[in-house]
Amino acid sequence: MELRQLRYFVTVVEEANFTRAATRLHLAQPGVSAQIRQLERELGQALLDRSGGSVTPTEVGEAVLPYARAALAAVEGVRATVDEFTGLLRGRVTIGVVSGAAADRFDVASLLADFHDAHPAVEIALTEDNSERMLAALRAGELDIAVIGLPDEPPPGICAQIVLDVPLVAAVAPDDPLVAHAGPAGIPPSALRDRPLISLPPGTGLRGVLERCCAAAGFRPRIAFEAASPHLLAQLAARGLGVAVVPELPAETAEAYGLRTLPIGGRPRPRGRIALARRTDGPAGPAARALLDLLGEALQ
Repeated sequence: MELRQLRYFVTVVEEANFTRAATRLHLAQPGVSAQIRQLERELGQALLDRSGGSVTPTEVGEAVLPYARAALAAVEGVRATVDEFTGLLRGRVTIGVVSGAAADRFDVASLLADFHDAHPAVEIALTEDNSERMLAALRAGELDIAVIGLPDEPPPGICAQIVLDVPLVAAVAPDDPLVAHAGPAGIPPSALRDRPLISLPPGTGLRGVLERCCAAAGFRPRIAFEAASPHLLAQLAARGLGVAVVPELPAETAEAYGLRTLPIGGRPRPRGRIALARRTDGPAGPAARALLDLLGEALQ
């Protein structure tokens, strides 16, 4: 039994597919399949059920899986301990960034490039997704770190450091009826009732805040347009296609789009929050911890 065979087995289980597992391992699919079959022959039992649309562990495979993961973790722990003594970081870090919303606020690409320059032996994997799916990926151990939109308190098992907290506004064309009816404090949430709204997609923190705000005012939001890019939301609103609910914009930005921004009232006032999230018990590896420290300091 070889360590690489255990790694291939665990990866196939996680991906539920030989081809995806081979891609993740940077190997040819036949080689991965052949090594796992050799492992099964040595153990005298099938570990994987290949009969369905996806590959799943057999009963024996399910029993073996935690031991295979523990063996891999032990070897990684040996490497990490030696690396800490030599001052070298290596390994793999997986990070998720919320789609669109964080791009205009944080230069994540430069931060990752600086980390790579300082620690070239660390492999960094970046994915962009909505906040809901990234929280699930954090809990499942598929992500080490995530920059997410946070509509309320983080779920159990997740720690979050707030790195951006701004009030939400209604962004509209200058001739929109809301402008004439806005008071010194802006508009109440009820003013959005029956209006075509422009918002980020479901699963994003901002959408969650909007839905909760409208529910507290006694109605469901009428979403006319959805887009992952705040830039596109602003463009749609500027053309009079609806009311964009977005984080507060600097005056020069709103002017550049040709928009009027109206504060949205309420108790509490709806806010858009971006957070740096991780599992409460993680990340475990020194490379992921080092990247978390860098992001936490830079984004704060």
